[in-house]
Amino acid sequence: MNVLSDVALADVAARLDAVDYLVDDGLAMAIFLSLRLGKPLLLEGEPGVGKTAAAKALAQALDTPFIRLQCYEGLTAGEALYEWNYQRQLLHIRLAESRGLSLDDADLFTESFLQERPILAAVRHTGPTPPVLLIDEIDRADDEFEALLFEFLGEAAVTVPELGTFAATRPPVVVLTSNRSRDLHDALRRRCLYHWIEFPSPTRAAEIVRRSVPGAAAPLIRDATEFIGRVRTLDLDKAPGLAETIDWVSALAALGVTDLAGADVVRTIGTIAKTPDDRTLLGSVLEAASQESRP
Repeated sequence: MNVLSDVALADVAARLDAVDYLVDDGLAMAIFLSLRLGKPLLLEGEPGVGKTAAAKALAQALDTPFIRLQCYEGLTAGEALYEWNYQRQLLHIRLAESRGLSLDDADLFTESFLQERPILAAVRHTGPTPPVLLIDEIDRADDEFEALLFEFLGEAAVTVPELGTFAATRPPVVVLTSNRSRDLHDALRRRCLYHWIEFPSPTRAAEIVRRSVPGAAAPLIRDATEFIGRVRTLDLDKAPGLAETIDWVSALAALGVTDLAGADVVRTIGTIAKTPDDRTLLGSVLEAASQESRP
């Protein structure tokens, strides 16, 4: 049963706006369809466009628990789905031996020894509203790990061989993110709705930064977001995203800077440049921009 199927399209943007996450029409539609159809949503885009933040904001907007699985190379089922509490099983065996009792597998592989990891926890959630499960940076995990997700993504279920299949009574809201560091399996993509998140326009970026750094001067926010928009066209190793923009404006505001002509601006370049080459390039561009802005 999809208890979120009554969420209207117009409500999606409004609810997310209420928790200070701004969406365009495309992302609002993708989230709406994911809720209405009860299907996982795969979000892709450049690093820093707000993919992870979208899932966090959605959990806030729905007033429901947020569960996160951070993917990485070598991630296993025991870390993502479930595993057995081997220490407790060993203690149980020793206790039985001390009492002269015999045990078989059925005594050791029961729910009392089962440890939930993020995916099984989302499946077995019993609250009135399903949780939001974020499977973050799925492209960082190994190819084999994706195969472990097929049953869950297609049926909102996890099979534990010793116990059977656990199926969600209220399927979780599932958001997967990818930075496209590798190609994902077609089988995974077929199980998901899809949306590519673009970098926001300078106007939208300025509104997002304004909400995140309310103490920053309006001219600083405007100039900083326009500057970031321009430098993304340069040959950078890592183009600054929204997170870096917010960090930069926060740093400048903390220093009392009100526009890009301030003397401390260039010294804060480490908030948006993440490699030596980018630091050199952005530093020179920023120095030139600061000189042009000075009266």
